Amino acid sequence: MINLTFPWSIQVGGSSVLFHQMTEWLSFFVAYRYYRFLKKRQGDSISSENRLWILLGAALGALIGSRLVGALENPPAWQHSAQPFWYLYLNKTVLGGFLGGLLGVEGIKKVMGEQQSSGDLFTYPILLGLIVGRLGCFSMGVHEETYGTPTTFFMGMDLGDGLLRHPVSLYELFFLVVLWGLLTQIQKYIVLEEGALFKLFMISYLLFRFMLDFIKPHFTWKIGLSTIQVVALLGLLYYYRYLLNPKKLVKLSDA
Repeated sequence: MINLTFPWSIQVGGSSVLFHQMTEWLSFFVAYRYYRFLKKRQGDSISSENRLWILLGAALGALIGSRLVGALENPPAWQHSAQPFWYLYLNKTVLGGFLGGLLGVEGIKKVMGEQQSSGDLFTYPILLGLIVGRLGCFSMGVHEETYGTPTTFFMGMDLGDGLLRHPVSLYELFFLVVLWGLLTQIQKYIVLEEGALFKLFMISYLLFRFMLDFIKPHFTWKIGLSTIQVVALLGLLYYYRYLLNPKKLVKLSDA
């Protein structure tokens, strides 16, 4: 058993600032700076103008998707909220942001007539931002809905309510670090199709989030799944061609 005091805060001058607030902004900052670094080092086959529109499409889609799926994580609470639009704005989830961003990008690319895959350049910056963000989520303990169910597992931690719970934010952080390592190793030994790196990331993350929700408290639909799990399955359905035939992710000359 590990005891920590939640939520974490940092003294800045004479004020106390939540560590989570700092990591929220830091995750976006470091992800964007890393994206700029990779873009400069690797180059970009997509024009600067089109890339800008793709970024805007991703941002708008992520904003809508994260809030909508976040609010739908607990439909009764949203329905009975005194301020439903405020409830919609305040509740957000990364998975909804990813899929909303994906739809936003694909939509803007169709309008522009852009045929090239655009996700590979975002993959490692997204992973970096997620790692920073999940550390911030962990720092909130049970004061934010990113904690697990009570457990007797040896990793159980008191996250602020006196119960031993799964530290799901730490599980995800560990998963993301391992996934980063696996993706870099795959790139060393396999020549992937354009866009395949991002697809591998998304498929892996969707599968992980589907499984993770089994050890998180949540509203459960009549089919026995949470909103996150339903959304994860929809995302996996989007990538069904690659699940059924992983060779589509590999360049033919190296298949």
